This record gives sequence, structure tokens and C-alpha cells, in this order.
Amino acid sequence: MKLRNLVPALVAIVLFSSCKSQYEMLLNSNDVDAKYEAAFQLFDEGKYSKAGTMFESLAMLTNGTERDDTVRYYWGLSNYKFKDYYTAETNFTNFLESYPRSPFASEARYLKLDCLYRETLRYELDQQPTYRAMTEISEYMLDFPDNPHMQTCKEMLLDLGERLDRKAYEAARLYYKMEDYLASRVAFRNVLKEDAENIYREDILYYIAMSSYNYAHNSVPAKQKERYLTFIDDYYNFIGEIPESKYRKELDNSYRKAQKALGRDVTIDDEDMTERDFAKERRALLKEERKNRKK
Repeated sequence: MKLRNLVPALVAIVLFSSCKSQYEMLLNSNDVDAKYEAAFQLFDEGKYSKAGTMFESLAMLTNGTERDDTVRYYWGLSNYKFKDYYTAETNFTNFLESYPRSPFASEARYLKLDCLYRETLRYELDQQPTYRAMTEISEYMLDFPDNPHMQTCKEMLLDLGERLDRKAYEAARLYYKMEDYLASRVAFRNVLKEDAENIYREDILYYIAMSSYNYAHNSVPAKQKERYLTFIDDYYNFIGEIPESKYRKELDNSYRKAQKALGRDVTIDDEDMTERDFAKERRALLKEERKNRKK
């Protein structure tokens, strides 16, 4: 390296070392005013990692003083800005326990729940963090109804709710993929029993009907009649709620096959076979089925 290039490089190294040592010296000092000013300067410059470390060091000196809530809030905020959400959530929790009436309390609580939201997991994984985040968000909205983050909170709840809906839906669909159609129908019905407004409701009703159909189709002949009747119940339930569904054509086709298996050749538009007529016939068939069992 040429001498004229070496000198600037050495100067830069010396200046960097001097700056670094000055930060470390201040970090280890007990000069509250100097550390306080430096911490905010680092924060304003976007050096959130260093700012967080400085606020952490400063918190040991300001404990019990008027500056303490400010220091602890900005300690958590520095973590948050640095995207260390786990540490930020911990610090905001501690802050709120110590200073629930601080002017920073409302914002600290929002940032805490935002950390919880960001720490939630994909729908395939454990959803306990999701339930915790939803509880915190709901409580925050009740406690601070005029907060400026209300719309964001609603969007968070919607996203987390959809995540839980999908987890429940996919767990039930696994039985269908495994061709365990009886367990599939039970699982899908339980999903709607627990949450009738599940965003996959149309798909769930479809899988309930198709689980019934496939279960009947794969049954021994002696069991098929009763099980096809269960499918037809599910079919009527589906088309009664969602007549224009994307699944209608497939379900109509399955309905024709079920009717044929029951000894009837009807069309979907056959006005002679109303749902009331079917219910009446179903009762008669079940009565006959019970008699056969007794024999």
C-alpha cells in the first residue's frame, strides 16, 4: 500500500477506536446526565442497538427517580425499533407493571401487544401465542377505546382469527385426505360447532357432504342406504345455504348417484321430490332399516 493511502486509513482506524472507546467508557460510567444525553442521541440517529444498551445501563442509575419511566420506556422502544420483539415485549411488560399511570403507558401497551402479534407462529404450529395476543389486543381495545391504533388492532384480530380458522379447517381436512370419511365428517362438524362463522364455512359444508357420500359409497351394501340418506341430508343443508356455490355441480352429481343407489332415478329439478317428501321417505326407510336389524 502506498504511503499516501496508508495515512488516511490509519487516521480512520484511530478515530474509530477513539469513538468506540468513548462509547464504552460512557457506558461504564456513572454520569447520569451524559449517559442520558448520549442514549437519546443514539436513538435519534437510529442506532437502536447501542441506544438500547445505553438505556439499559442508565436504568440502573435512574431507578426510583423522575427519569426512570422515560428511560425504561425508551429502553423497550429501542429494542422494538431494532426488531428485537421478544426483549421489547419483556421490557414493556416490566415498564407497565412499574408505571401503569405513566404518560407512556398507553403507547407502551400497544407496542407490547404489537410485539406479541409479531411473535405469533404460522397456523401449522402452536397457537398459544395467538390466543395470548388476541386476549391482549381485545383488552387494550376495551381499556383504550379512543386509542389511535384501533383500526390496526382490528386488522390484527382479523388476521389472527383467520389463522385459527385455517388451523381448525386444515386439521379436519387431514382426515379427508387420509380417506377416513367418518372421522372427517365429525371433525368438520365440530369445527362449525365451535365457530359457526369460520371463514372456510363453504368448504367445510362441502367436505361434510362429500365425507358422507364417500363414507356411504365405500360401505358394505347393508349399510349404504342409511348412509346415503345422511349424505342427502347434508346435500340439502348445503344447497339450502349456498345454492350458487362453486361446489354445486359436483354435489349435484353425487346427489344423483346417491338417489340412484337408493333406487330412485330423479333429476335435480324434479319437483315431485321436495325436501319434505325426502324427509318423510327417510323416516320410512330408517324404520324399515330398524326392523331388518331386529330380524
